[in-house]
Amino acid sequence: MLKIQTRNKISPVGLEQFGRNEYEVASEIPNPDALLLRSYKLPTNEIRDSVRAIARAGAGVNNIPVDYCTDKGIVVFNTPGANANSVKELVIAGLLLSSRRIHEGMSWVEKQDADNDLAKNVEKEKSNFAGTEISGKKLGVVGLGAIGVLVANAAVELGMEVYGHDPFISVNAAWGLSSKVNRCDSLNQLMGICDYITLHVPLTPDTENLVNTERLKRANNGLRILNFSRGGLVDSAGVKKALIDGVLSRYVTDFPEPELLGIEGVMSIPHLGASTEEAEDNCAIMAGRQLKDYLENGNITNSVNFPSCSLEPSGGVRLLVANRNVPNMLSQILAVLADENLNVEDMVNRHRDGIAYNIIDLSAACISVSAMSQLSGIEGVVMIRQICR
Repeated sequence: MLKIQTRNKISPVGLEQFGRNEYEVASEIPNPDALLLRSYKLPTNEIRDSVRAIARAGAGVNNIPVDYCTDKGIVVFNTPGANANSVKELVIAGLLLSSRRIHEGMSWVEKQDADNDLAKNVEKEKSNFAGTEISGKKLGVVGLGAIGVLVANAAVELGMEVYGHDPFISVNAAWGLSSKVNRCDSLNQLMGICDYITLHVPLTPDTENLVNTERLKRANNGLRILNFSRGGLVDSAGVKKALIDGVLSRYVTDFPEPELLGIEGVMSIPHLGASTEEAEDNCAIMAGRQLKDYLENGNITNSVNFPSCSLEPSGGVRLLVANRNVPNMLSQILAVLADENLNVEDMVNRHRDGIAYNIIDLSAACISVSAMSQLSGIEGVVMIRQICR
């Protein structure tokens, strides 16, 4: 029986992917085969040697030590696109909140509970909360993945003039992007022409502090920035200065920072981007299915550290090997199989970022302990597993 350990509350529809006769799923479980989590910050000392895979029910994996997992041959999955609509809707709400002073007006009304002439005073004071419309304004979308495309298309439908920047846009994303979205070659260019900029890129060493003091110097005066991607993309000190100087009029973020609390112009939301029932269900289902397919068949879909790779079963034992992508690895693996008189019926080899992954179907019912030992002993092999049918 395979064991799945959960590190957060996971939607029941996701857990239903694991049949009770084949899986044991619990938050406390010894020697799990896989971990399933959401935002739990996973330290390396909590990853047991038995763990073969980790699935994040969400897009970001900065709470998982991915490099450590790669070295250990542990596949890390995420669920890109599963919460895209949820985040898109909150971004649209952020656009409106940053423009119409809705929050300020509602807060004022709540303080008028002792006012016996509320209706009259509302009419008198409402001009203090006048805002601007988003229709006709320029929006820059940085990152045109699953969420960025939905945001860009929705903004077009709301009458905005939309500019997109993503040098690594995928073919699938490009197919789904409205033809009315204008291409922009750089973030610096967006800063100078847009009324709003919304960020939809992952947090990496290259994107940390993507919006900083130097870039903000190029900003169109009164720019509004929305960050529903990751807090580290924006330099808080730079934002604070830009707000004080009047370069920025609003900073809307789903990732509150202590140094920005109470700063006029900052609107902090308590990380609600994916906090809808639908998004939690979608992420849990996708994460569950990906884990199940990997544990049962060795297929990999939506991994952040291993190549996508799948093969229809051909009936015999299935050998899974992950190795450093260096010359002569595959020939060494096949030589061990040949010495054991194991015939290859079908196979697939894929590589990504220095890691190669092999699915090899053999005519035998099982691979001997000695052969598995020889394979694991090949220098450069980081993971080896067999699935006996």
